[in-house]
Amino acid sequence: MVSIDTALQFIAVSAVLAVVPGPDNLFVLMQSAAGGARKGIAVTLGLCTGLVVHTAAVAFGVAAIFQASAAAFTALKILGATYLLYLAYGALTSGMDTPVASEGLAGAGRDNLTGLYRRGILMNITNPKVALFFLAFLPQFVKAGAGPAALQILQLGGLFMMTALMIFSLIAYTAGRLSHWLRRSPKAIKAMNRVAGIVFIGLAAKLAAAQR
Repeated sequence: MVSIDTALQFIAVSAVLAVVPGPDNLFVLMQSAAGGARKGIAVTLGLCTGLVVHTAAVAFGVAAIFQASAAAFTALKILGATYLLYLAYGALTSGMDTPVASEGLAGAGRDNLTGLYRRGILMNITNPKVALFFLAFLPQFVKAGAGPAALQILQLGGLFMMTALMIFSLIAYTAGRLSHWLRRSPKAIKAMNRVAGIVFIGLAAKLAAAQR
């Protein structure tokens, strides 16, 4: 079992990592600002579900494949970059003159929270950098004599997910406070969608150029 001291140290580091700007929290931020906190939280739940996959991959050695195999790493990063470009296309070509874009940041229909949840999952599990990050990060907190390493990694992954869920939900709530104003301003929605598209293109380019 992970000790309390190790858990507290791990949570502190995880909290810092969760607030550092990246594709996940930026997506939550923009989605919440455009569509409200509920949509941002739906994305957050999807992202955290994706972390379950990465945690299990590290615990059972699957993530090591992406470190050892250039082909596997390249295939997954191309898939991830393609998905980010798909999100960019949706934002840049949405109905930007309407207060709530149906195919832009909102991702689907007005109340399609399930679709946003799925987007969060896909965005997370198609990013091989997350798998490699977990592969490098989680084992640092595994302690000899504290039980099977796989079990400790699963516990640490759970703590990381809980930390990310709390921080991303706070981001969603804070950004969601702006959504009432944004939805009354077609110009603001237009600008937000354009910013989102540019951000996603940049993230796709960064992921495509990533090295193991």
